[in-house]
Amino acid sequence: MGWLKPINFTDMDIYLSKWRSELDKTDERLIAALRHNARASLSDLALQLDLSRTTVRARIERLQLRGDVLGFTVVLKEDVLRDPVRGLMMIGIEGRGASRITRQLQGLPEVRAIHTTNGRWDLIVELGTETLETLDAALAKIRTFDGVVSSETNLLLATKKES
Repeated sequence: MGWLKPINFTDMDIYLSKWRSELDKTDERLIAALRHNARASLSDLALQLDLSRTTVRARIERLQLRGDVLGFTVVLKEDVLRDPVRGLMMIGIEGRGASRITRQLQGLPEVRAIHTTNGRWDLIVELGTETLETLDAALAKIRTFDGVVSSETNLLLATKKES
């Protein structure tokens, strides 16, 4: 019985929490490769990363189990070409009108996302249109919403990294 070593659960918890939270360089390279092409085969990924197929499969499964990778997605050509003119509109709202204004914004086809925030602005709205004129019309319409007291808009010139 002297060959059995008792497990110290505190040490095991520390080990497991480190295992769950740390990505090593290989994980980062694998994630980068998957971001570039989530449909790449295990063989292609293994060749690209100089790993075995078994290692690639095990790492992908571990990343999914840990919650580091939540899923895989498809980017359509229309998603990339859809909005040549994009902007962020920060909106200041008077009183408690944020829910009502959010509902109104959700009905606009130019609105891509609506974010609540803290600080000077109450909402940040991502907008996308085909032309500057269409964006201008959407901004003008939003400014007429009852309860919108101030706004500021920034055009997005280029996207350097997209998740």
